[in-house]
Amino acid sequence: MERNAKNLELLGFNLAQLEALAVENGEQAFRGRQLYQWLYEKGICNLEDITVLPKSWRGLLIEQGFTVGCLNEINRSKSIDQTIKLLLSTKDGETIETVGIPSRNRLTICISSQIGCSMGCQFCATGKDGLRRSLRVNEIISQFFAIKEAFGRRPSHVVFMGMGEPLLNIEPVLSSIYCLNKDLGIGQRRITLSTVGVRNTLPKLAEMALKHLGSVQFTLALSLHAPNQNLREGLIPSAKNYPLNILMEDCRHYLDITGRRVSFEYILLGHLNDHNEHAEELADLVGGFQSHVNLIAYNPIDGEEFQRPSFKRIQNFMNILERRGIAVSLRSSRGLDKNAACGQLRRIHL
Repeated sequence: MERNAKNLELLGFNLAQLEALAVENGEQAFRGRQLYQWLYEKGICNLEDITVLPKSWRGLLIEQGFTVGCLNEINRSKSIDQTIKLLLSTKDGETIETVGIPSRNRLTICISSQIGCSMGCQFCATGKDGLRRSLRVNEIISQFFAIKEAFGRRPSHVVFMGMGEPLLNIEPVLSSIYCLNKDLGIGQRRITLSTVGVRNTLPKLAEMALKHLGSVQFTLALSLHAPNQNLREGLIPSAKNYPLNILMEDCRHYLDITGRRVSFEYILLGHLNDHNEHAEELADLVGGFQSHVNLIAYNPIDGEEFQRPSFKRIQNFMNILERRGIAVSLRSSRGLDKNAACGQLRRIHL
């Protein structure tokens, strides 16, 4: 991938780019390889600490304005289920939250792609303060290393399900997926990109992903949250500009271009979108995709009166989908006691 000449944060540079940087600075290419190893294998956040490099070159890089580009940890919250939420600050004083979700055989990181969000989903805390700006590649990759440090082990899976709408930050997100895959060794099939849908972007995402990554193996998860246009508009304001029939057609176009099926996410709001007829409508909507539906029980946020559905209502909804031949699962609410679950992340004012 090409490097922006104005980019002075080294996280996100690939091996060839770091070798070229070394040569541009009068060093031998192997110095770039050493820098690469210390960035991605050791996770060093300060250029001065990369002692394998000549002191003169470290000084020159700093003089030129280069930094590693790590975020600073401000606060750490640990849930009773061992989920860890980090509050991280950016160079310009903004804040984001990122979450590490451990299990026996994996460590999943829920990555943020923006500071805040402009989509305004009623059930999500992130958009309550609007959008401040999109994250740069180094700010996205830095979350990986922050979670690695917090747990003392590497994340094995990555989901772009934190703060922000990834499709409104496509270039840095795809560059980050490239870095996670090529430089940090995370297989694309262990990466999921979640979107509520932005009109005219799904076909663009497919084409750009093929260009940037060579092949598209990551999972695209579409946040539906309603089986019809009227209900969806009430929950997701941006849906007014993106009719459901056009959205589903774009999903088919994405499948045609990439060969990768789209999975669907559906948040269950008690007595609002969890009735039998909603399950039947949802089965009608996604049945032709031979895909998977991931159900999410609503996680409470301040300022909203939505209800978390009872287990009986959740199970009934699942049973209808299964009877209709839809593959369905229920996502567990990890980190709920620390406001680290799906829909609970938000920008904190320092």
